[in-house]
Amino acid sequence: MRGKVALVRALSKLGYASRSQAYDLIRTGKVEVNGRIATDPAMQVAPGLTRIQVAGADVERAPWLCLALNKPRKTVTTRIDPEGRTTVYDFIADVGARLVPVGRLDLASTGLLLMTNDTRLADWLTDPVNAIVRRYVVTVRGELSDAAARSLADGVADSGETLRATSIEILKRSRRETHIIVELTEGRNREIRRMMKSAGHEVTRLKRVAFGGVELGDLAPGKWRYVSREEIRAAFPAIPAALVIRT
Repeated sequence: MRGKVALVRALSKLGYASRSQAYDLIRTGKVEVNGRIATDPAMQVAPGLTRIQVAGADVERAPWLCLALNKPRKTVTTRIDPEGRTTVYDFIADVGARLVPVGRLDLASTGLLLMTNDTRLADWLTDPVNAIVRRYVVTVRGELSDAAARSLADGVADSGETLRATSIEILKRSRRETHIIVELTEGRNREIRRMMKSAGHEVTRLKRVAFGGVELGDLAPGKWRYVSREEIRAAFPAIPAALVIRT
């Protein structure tokens, strides 16, 4: 089986679909391998060598692609939303490639969202072991004390998890609200909102401004830009040599 992977993974590696989307395509009989319908997601194939078709069209490796999107508020990080809300894919409809988000931002959060068709890259960037720093500009209700900020950096327990900020910098505070910069190395579900709630503060604005060395800059909400392989290598110098960003 050297050089072979499961069919569901092959569709992901080729940049055609996410794992979950690939499962659905296979189980509904839309995928053919060497001219025969394949219904087993675990079937072993050789990406680039085995002929794989979806709905009668050949699946070929797509050119490597990564982009940075400034996700607007009230936008979901999914391809399709059952409630009909705007998704991040609505803003990249003209790209013509199947991309997966690198991590997520919740409905009310805004800012930098990396998207790529390189699933190995996405997996490496979101693996907590690699401790990639995410930077956020956050506004909370009320006056966040220095002691509360230190406790959040030390770690707080919530729903069986320990939530911890790598750093918290207070920019401006008043009785009404506090503006802070928060850095995290894990992308847990609604992590900052949960942390602040544990400290007695509601988050009113949350914007991601950097993911590792990739920064949002002056990119307008709803706009995106290409991120080159060179920028990725410079932004994440700890990427191992064995992780080859495919062409």
